[in-house]
Amino acid sequence: MGICWGSSAHSPTTPSTTGHLSTAGISQTTSDTASSGVSNATSSRGSNISARSRFSAGSGDEEFPNGQILPTPNLRIFSFAELKVATRNFKSDTLLGEGGFGQVYKGWLDEKAPGRNGSGTVIAVKRLNSESLQGFEEWQSEVNFLGRLSHPHLVRLIGYCWEVKELLLVYEFMQKGSLENHLFGRGSAVQPLPWDTRLKIAIGAARGLAFLHTSDKQVIYRDFKASNILLDGAYTAKLSDFGLAKLGPSASQSHVTTRVMGTYGYAAPEYVATGHLYVKSDVYGFGVVLVEILTGLRALDINRPSGRQTLVDWIKPYLSDKRKLKSIMDSHLEGRYPSKAALQIAQLALNCLESEHKHRPHMKQVVETLERIEASKERQGQTRTRPNRSRSHQNGQQPLQYHYPLHPIPDRSRGYQHPPQVR
Repeated sequence: MGICWGSSAHSPTTPSTTGHLSTAGISQTTSDTASSGVSNATSSRGSNISARSRFSAGSGDEEFPNGQILPTPNLRIFSFAELKVATRNFKSDTLLGEGGFGQVYKGWLDEKAPGRNGSGTVIAVKRLNSESLQGFEEWQSEVNFLGRLSHPHLVRLIGYCWEVKELLLVYEFMQKGSLENHLFGRGSAVQPLPWDTRLKIAIGAARGLAFLHTSDKQVIYRDFKASNILLDGAYTAKLSDFGLAKLGPSASQSHVTTRVMGTYGYAAPEYVATGHLYVKSDVYGFGVVLVEILTGLRALDINRPSGRQTLVDWIKPYLSDKRKLKSIMDSHLEGRYPSKAALQIAQLALNCLESEHKHRPHMKQVVETLERIEASKERQGQTRTRPNRSRSHQNGQQPLQYHYPLHPIPDRSRGYQHPPQVR
């Protein structure tokens, strides 16, 4: 979870009892981290059984492809003992990565044969680090928001554990890891993303963000970045980590005022300067990620030369010029991308990065623009293949098939690592 800037953060008291969810959820959220949604009451066996039955009913993504807000959190309550078994006592070889909240482990749920490694439903278990600066408040916010938000492009929160001093979250396992890892990671298992996959990821992430912004309970994500975009086995993008999420302003307000939290390089300038958080503050972060997708460069890299460490400041002048854009496109693409579509996405990124929030597009408009770019490319591809196919058949040859070669890049440990963050 992201770490904030500012010194006014309160240090929450770590709960010392087993907890359960109340039915209040996010509908009564008024504080900075949704404090009304989790009760201090000790969970009973009855509430645990109820949570299990709701979990068994499924997430509802198939029935509601446009997403839904559940009336109550649809979560399973896990015991710490269950999660120890699922992760083989949090053994080091199940560790997926580490972030500001704590460590993330791979686990297996198999109630028929508990303890059998590699069998059952694969899960990701996030365990609070006792030394974490974030702690209970962000854990609580994650449960309250993601526990009720259901959408094909949001990571599914399966359940949680609150037992003595242990705070854990259980998610669906995302086989391909994070977008950050594919753009900047190293290792034989990490391969550069071809253009079509990058566009698919951008569209999916945009749909997830648009759902949050247009839902009845308008949600500001507040920490949109490449490491929070996870990918399933088909490279479907899903937003994860709602520890910094916040309800949007009321109808009579244009913004909410809060302590500044997020990640350097992604946070909108008006938010960093004033603490005024707008729905379109998220749009700025989306623009930063679009630039990362185009260039293969991190939003912030202190190892780059002076003047180039902050990606947006350096790259902005290149985004409106076709020739300049070509010079900064990710070299791993090896020139295999449609230049017209790349320029259109660069121009969209520029719109998202407008310094004045009111000049940025709504995420719904961003989705529509990306979908038009994708549809246009498909039409062009169909037009180009027809004559080639006919000529090939006339010559008695099979039509040529083009693909994007995937080349491994140098080794780096895999994980949910974040750019430098400070609170």
